[in-house]
Amino acid sequence: MSISVIIPVHKGGEAFQHCLSSLKQFASAETEIIVVADGDEESGDLAESFGAKVIRNSSASGPAKARNKGAKIATGDVLFFIDADVTVNANTIPQVNLLFLKEPELAAAIGSYDDEPGASNFLSQYKNLFHHYTHQTGSEEASTFWGACGAIRRDIFLKIGGFDESYRLPCVEDIELGYRLKIAGYSIKLCKTIQVKHLKRWDVISLLRADFFYRALPWTNLILRHRQLKNDLNLQWSSRISVILVYSLLVSFLAALWWSYLWLLVLGIMVTLFIINFSVYRFFYHQRGIIFTIRMIPWHWLYFFYSGLAFAIGMIRYYGSYPIIKTNLAD
Repeated sequence: MSISVIIPVHKGGEAFQHCLSSLKQFASAETEIIVVADGDEESGDLAESFGAKVIRNSSASGPAKARNKGAKIATGDVLFFIDADVTVNANTIPQVNLLFLKEPELAAAIGSYDDEPGASNFLSQYKNLFHHYTHQTGSEEASTFWGACGAIRRDIFLKIGGFDESYRLPCVEDIELGYRLKIAGYSIKLCKTIQVKHLKRWDVISLLRADFFYRALPWTNLILRHRQLKNDLNLQWSSRISVILVYSLLVSFLAALWWSYLWLLVLGIMVTLFIINFSVYRFFYHQRGIIFTIRMIPWHWLYFFYSGLAFAIGMIRYYGSYPIIKTNLAD
């Protein structure tokens, strides 16, 4: 199989240089590297110095449109989309090649972040390791696509219309593509051994903004529009129950300030939350130890809180047409 690696980039910086360096080290000479510099002349110049094919957008138009532009000039049988802030390893591209050779009926495949995130601060380690865990425990029969490490046969990509260019910011354009692929009857596989390293440094603001505004809110809209609420990845039943428990915990805690006997209920809900998510905490314990695990639990419960809040707001907006929070990121 011939493979075209397509990378949209906007203000790529040092992470993008590492991305290109990894491709230069591990991609074969036959692998086509296409970079779409989305309103980013500096990253375009850098990509050219590494020998990549470069498309330049005079202004930023978003990763969906950038990826589509790259796909139009690609010559590979398989389009392998990666983000500008990830690096590949020696096995990444060969495994993509082998997978599509061995499974001719396969339309698309997604991979996983590895378990050694590039940024060393706590939130980056937590966020990227949690993403790794989610994909490593997901169903191999995937229900969606993933633009940070996702491959698809070029003819199928063009036939289905590529990414929805109405998404102007990086959010759920890849999930939306996956939904259309599944509705059209195509197969998507989660191949857990195809891995990339994520270099992004997360802080409190960037994490909450991305999770809430760029993922949870628009994803809720997609779920309601396509009626897709499968027991997989971030939508597993354990996560849905945990959302209910977190809100029950909050209400019980507030009530316990007035009626002290309710502290037993608060404790019971906390224990239940811990038991339901024990496999997550065991994973973090083995990866980073007891102190890290204790630190990540409040963030994990906060994740359930704002995920539930986003779903509720999305439901109100979808069914009631209330302009509470604008979820159409193309506006």
